[in-house]
Amino acid sequence: MKRISFTLAALLLAGAAQAQVTIHEPWVRGTVPQQKATGLFMRIDAAQDVRLVSGQTPVAGIVEVHEMAMEGDVMKMRQLKDGLKIAKGHAMNLKPGGYHIMLIDLKQPLKGGDTVPVTLTFEDIASKKLFTQEVKAPVTALGTGNGAHDASMSHDKH
Repeated sequence: MKRISFTLAALLLAGAAQAQVTIHEPWVRGTVPQQKATGLFMRIDAAQDVRLVSGQTPVAGIVEVHEMAMEGDVMKMRQLKDGLKIAKGHAMNLKPGGYHIMLIDLKQPLKGGDTVPVTLTFEDIASKKLFTQEVKAPVTALGTGNGAHDASMSHDKH
């Protein structure tokens, strides 16, 4: 009986960890042949303070959390080495021209209608424990849907 109670408690804790973040409207920008990187965008709500620290996907060799920020008169993109803090009760928008997730070293072109599975890793800031959240992000073809943002973030030199 103790074993069943322990297992049930462990499952409830695992379920609670998954409920710490809610992902809304994820999407990946489609690519052209030979393109090696693209962006993943979404809105993230957190039930407590968390940090988005990394990710992985079968479609890319590298997944990084990035920001775009002005440095003088130049917009620069850079990896957030310590991840992205998401405060409890404050939605974080990952969007072109701002915070986003880079999918680098793509293994194939991504076209409209595809779906990209991504496992995001978060850190609960209070407990320092890591947990993951699965995301299935539809690919938006270049020039359609969210494609109005296509020109706002170039990944050619990434």
